Amino acid sequence: MRYSDKKIVYLTAGAGGMFCGSCMHDNALAKALSDQGWDIQLVPTYTPIRTDESDFSVDHVLFGGINVYLQQKIPLLRHVPSVLDRFLDSPWLIRKVTSRAIETDAKMLGKLALSMLKGSKGNQRKEVAKVCKWLGLSKPDVIIFSNALIGGCIEDIKKKMDVPVLVTLQGDDVFLDSLNEPFKTKCIEQIKQISHHVDGFVVQSEFFRGYMSEYFAIEPEKIYVTPLGLDMSDFKEFLHPDVQLENEAPVAVNPEITIGYMARLAKEKGLHHLVDGFIELRSRPGNEHVKLQIAGWISPENKEYIAAQWEKLDNSGLSKEYRYLGAIEREEKIAFYKQIDILSVPTDFLEPKGLYALEAMASGVPVALPAHGAFPELIEQSGGGVLFKPRDRKELANAWQQLIGDEDLRAKLGDQGQQYVHEFRNAAAMAVSTSQLIKRFVERAV
Repeated sequence: MRYSDKKIVYLTAGAGGMFCGSCMHDNALAKALSDQGWDIQLVPTYTPIRTDESDFSVDHVLFGGINVYLQQKIPLLRHVPSVLDRFLDSPWLIRKVTSRAIETDAKMLGKLALSMLKGSKGNQRKEVAKVCKWLGLSKPDVIIFSNALIGGCIEDIKKKMDVPVLVTLQGDDVFLDSLNEPFKTKCIEQIKQISHHVDGFVVQSEFFRGYMSEYFAIEPEKIYVTPLGLDMSDFKEFLHPDVQLENEAPVAVNPEITIGYMARLAKEKGLHHLVDGFIELRSRPGNEHVKLQIAGWISPENKEYIAAQWEKLDNSGLSKEYRYLGAIEREEKIAFYKQIDILSVPTDFLEPKGLYALEAMASGVPVALPAHGAFPELIEQSGGGVLFKPRDRKELANAWQQLIGDEDLRAKLGDQGQQYVHEFRNAAAMAVSTSQLIKRFVERAV
């Protein structure tokens, strides 16, 4: 069987103007699968994707966010002419509308989420019909969804097309856990019903395999692990540090130690733990040389929460000891990893992926991460960092203290993590693992 003749349609959920780890994963994977010979289309849903790498997705949006929202709010718009539909689904229009951060508090989205999960029985039934028609014309041999939350149309797709459908689970629980009742429970029950029509689920860690099996009551053997990988194109330079010439003046040693945070600024990502841990660390004698550098996107609903964190730092006399860089682009991100000595994202929730941890390790930077979610598995496999008791400011400060006080340990962990990620967690390796899984389902369908 020639797999280059087989077509994959990969539906990825755009996140408006936000850099999204799931979008970056989907983009890197789709490109790597294409490089390995698959005919693949990466198709955004809701909004075009935003990634700090080259965008591999097509210039088309299914389940256009404007249409989805308006059809939920205004019943009349569930019956508008197709010409207006096409206008509202225009990628340029959606980009324009979402170019600024929009209030997307999940607590207000329960009704919309449930309606989308109902598929053709929800308020977006016209959008489901459009998606089924588009997929029918594309004639894919396998369809991949980037999460279960956009899978309300799967039952309708399976009725119209006899093709395998795979669903990646990568943080669906975080959104669902934020919903008010009864919408959280109803959405979970709806996904449990949808799961009967899914051929296989994909996760990036053994931890998440077990967690999602219990969360959605999915048989464990129906969930497959394909480890997370990273596009290494911009990280290869970290493998070849500049060699100092014999007659060149020695480079001055910077006595400062910089702890870095690279993730969305939100409670679930543990920014408050980071701030509390830094205040604790700086209260201990001998840590006056330690600085904090923070980068990441801020959503409108988190602005008050973020302001409270800055206020805590300022009130502790640390206003000049930390720096917020904003939502940085690719070139700035590479520079960020060159400037920090430790990366730490002390998540509150159980992180299923941790792309930022792979990026740090690829850069030779050791990580300090909470001992929950996918992190224990990652640290055991890579040897690229240390773990600490989750949600404990003193244990976090202790982990940092261990690394700050031992330069040889930092170098050892940095080297181990870097070697592991470049060899085993690159995008090509991720695509090989995923390709083997896709082939299994394609062969079953023949």
